[in-house]
Amino acid sequence: MMDPDLPLSTTLEVRDRCLCLSVQRAARALARRFDEAFRPFGLTNGQFSLMMALNRPDGPRIGDLSPLLGMDRTTLTAALKPLERRGLVSSAPDAKDARARRLRLSDKGRALLKEVVPVWRETHDAVDAVLSSLGPEDLRRGLQELG
Repeated sequence: MMDPDLPLSTTLEVRDRCLCLSVQRAARALARRFDEAFRPFGLTNGQFSLMMALNRPDGPRIGDLSPLLGMDRTTLTAALKPLERRGLVSSAPDAKDARARRLRLSDKGRALLKEVVPVWRETHDAVDAVLSSLGPEDLRRGLQELG
């Protein structure tokens, strides 16, 4: 039985107006698209993003990556384990703070990223083409302002 204080029209309003719902649906669709593109390399879109975040001269600490990737430390630590097992990422004590660990891409990890980046570009170009009427750059800026 419908509650008169919560009519179907409210459900339809949320469905049609809710940015959170729309962004969640779009994020899942994007994740599936990139997961499919990266499957031949044995990577997920999250692992690709994590590895790209490590592609810098000085290995970052986990605390440096958490805000960048929008992940808490526990989730990030769990996401690193399969990459470490595959020999794509390594960690070592920070020279300035032995309590902290620095993360680095291994040579194998860098080689894999070199293979994957052209696939990422191709997939991203296809996504940008779908969004061309909206202006993908404006969309990215707007999403960054929210985050």
